[in-house]
Amino acid sequence: MTQTATDLSPTAQAAIADALNQCVAETTVTTMLAQNFHWNVTGMAFGSLHALFQTIYEDHFTGQDDLAERIKALDGHAEGTLAGMIKRSKVAEYAGHADDRTMIKTLQQAEETLAATLAAAGELAAEHGDALTEDLCIARGQTHEKFAWMLRAHLA
Repeated sequence: MTQTATDLSPTAQAAIADALNQCVAETTVTTMLAQNFHWNVTGMAFGSLHALFQTIYEDHFTGQDDLAERIKALDGHAEGTLAGMIKRSKVAEYAGHADDRTMIKTLQQAEETLAATLAAAGELAAEHGDALTEDLCIARGQTHEKFAWMLRAHLA
């Protein structure tokens, strides 16, 4: 049976909100990866990569807000500290300088990790009958898979 956020049990709300906080954390770290690479990319593909990295971080900024707002709809607490997000995220920050190929590969892997995390959160939501969260996770996951594909195409 499909349920809205307020129809879910407190236990289901908490479990889904926790999974979404994982998604927010990874989206935030991936956003910063893309912005870091946007600022620092150089080389023959500068223009196209500079623009792609900006498209990615702008999309992700909106995505993290959508995920955090869903957490609030589930009566959860949206993690709002960078330290908390970095600690929780399976996507790591990139320290130091990178060439364009390393930037692309690093961001591609982050996008793939994030897509998998969103897929798992969507499955959890589906198990609890939360179709609205499941739909949000599916849509965000598709976006991240698309960005991963676009990045892989640069390495082909």
